[in-house]
Amino acid sequence: MSTLLHTLFRYHAWANVDLFDTLEKLDRESYRTELQAALRLISHYYVVSRIFAAHLEAIPHTFSSDNLEEIPTLNELRTSVILSDTWYVDYTSRATYPILAERVAFTFTDGNKGHMSREEMLTHVALHAGYHRGEVGRLLWQLSITPPWDTFAVYLHQADPHRRQQSA
Repeated sequence: MSTLLHTLFRYHAWANVDLFDTLEKLDRESYRTELQAALRLISHYYVVSRIFAAHLEAIPHTFSSDNLEEIPTLNELRTSVILSDTWYVDYTSRATYPILAERVAFTFTDGNKGHMSREEMLTHVALHAGYHRGEVGRLLWQLSITPPWDTFAVYLHQADPHRRQQSA
């Protein structure tokens, strides 16, 4: 098992919950357009995570594009993302180094062919979601709303408060 990948996906799940908690506080009438834009971004990285989960399991997925035609509600999307994040945390807890090194051929939703190691796929999913969480954070800043403090270092120190007590 890759401890770093496992920790990265625990961070990813934590960051998603934090983002949903922030979005739930928005006035849905005043910020309807911005909330829909945020949900569209989250829906996109959720779909990509499910596509890559199918690739990792060597099973077909049902997506014909990298987003859903109809964007779910905030609560529906939260539930789906949490289930997906749970799958990735579980997967990374049991994936051995030989499995992570395996290269997998797949087809993107646009029909282009791809070939990546499982470790590369996992890294892509985590980084891709982080990029789009940053876009949602930018939307929040434009509304004068402080976005979640979505950094790996913050997660590590919240998950293990004893790190604050370490000295050089």
